[in-house]
Amino acid sequence: MKQLHRKDLFSWSVFNEERNIDFHGILWVRENGNVLIDPMPMSEHDLNHLENLGGAAHLLITNSDHVRDAQNLVKRTGAKTWGPMAEKENFPFPCDDWLGEGDQPVPGLSVFSLEGSKTPGELAFLLENTTLITGDLIRAHEGGKLCMLPDAKLKDRLRR
Repeated sequence: MKQLHRKDLFSWSVFNEERNIDFHGILWVRENGNVLIDPMPMSEHDLNHLENLGGAAHLLITNSDHVRDAQNLVKRTGAKTWGPMAEKENFPFPCDDWLGEGDQPVPGLSVFSLEGSKTPGELAFLLENTTLITGDLIRAHEGGKLCMLPDAKLKDRLRR
């Protein structure tokens, strides 16, 4: 995993050839239990790094398209799983709890529920009022720029 702009944030990626972009997983290292967000499969090196940083107590998924390697990492770490409340009935696997607008599953992490994307109630997270982590709707697949998910993937562009 590589360290991001904060000493407590790490990321690892898997390149998607179909879309010609990297898909990322995020780790927030915190004193009262680390948080994984939308985790991609991890190499042995990254799994060892995760263990050296204290494992994971929580695993958050922004939308059902980002389940990725969540179930394997839950088995490995015992992390509590959190998914988007709006997808509770049709989510690909059972979560321990569900998140929606205004929730705060751990101190310093605020939840936003976004509408109009390819999945209902896609989640975004604000860490300590400084760092926004999003699923698909808001993205940065080109360095130095934020953009929206392409129109063809949106259910309702006006609701974004």
